[in-house]
Amino acid sequence: MSTFSVSVQPYTVRDHLSKDYIGTIKKIAEIGYRGIELGPPPAGMTVAEQKSLLDQLGLKVTGFHSGIEELASNPDGIADYLEAVDAEKYVALSYHFDSEEDLLIKAAQLNEIGSRLRERGVQLLYHNHDWEFKTFNGVYALDRLLQETDPSLVKLELDTYWVKRAGLDPVEYLSKLRGRCPLLHIKDVEAGEEAFFAEIGEGILDFKAIARTAKEVGTEWLVVEQDFSRRDPLESLAISYRNLKRLELI
Repeated sequence: MSTFSVSVQPYTVRDHLSKDYIGTIKKIAEIGYRGIELGPPPAGMTVAEQKSLLDQLGLKVTGFHSGIEELASNPDGIADYLEAVDAEKYVALSYHFDSEEDLLIKAAQLNEIGSRLRERGVQLLYHNHDWEFKTFNGVYALDRLLQETDPSLVKLELDTYWVKRAGLDPVEYLSKLRGRCPLLHIKDVEAGEEAFFAEIGEGILDFKAIARTAKEVGTEWLVVEQDFSRRDPLESLAISYRNLKRLELI
């Protein structure tokens, strides 16, 4: 099996970033990551300065996360930023649907946002958690969202941890997403009732099977994220990277 490009979601190291933005990004690059999901820079840094830093470190922006309000009101600003940093043209969002009616309203809105972004060459992605696996009339909310949105306008950034946390098999669910999951958030799960977050290769998920299925459905980037860690999160990112190498996935 051919290997993947691997990116990182810096939410993993959010506390480090808040204290030492440049130093933390440098440490991510030193681990070996070549992609990062990164939005506009913090106060005091220009986008040009951010791009210069990323270029020096050999880090490619593989998209970033935004909120539905920002996406609806400022799609051109989002596209401008992605162009300015020479990023992969992806922007992702999450949302908590209160009801089936809310889901249907938001699905229509996502189609509209996705159309506006596509005019600028940007692909909208939806990032799941476990709450999208509640059901409305016997159908998972995430499945209904996929049914109600145009596959060319709204794709997924599936999250392996949250699929497993919801009681489903990430491999099986991913297998249904051919052509619709260009980015895949990979997180492992500790054994046991708590189902706490684990470094890749340290938990119970079969990442060889996940990666094989990701190749089959057309995933372009694996994105490492760990929401919470039992150790320094930079160490967690290093462990995940080493294990991905050991598994010969990158």
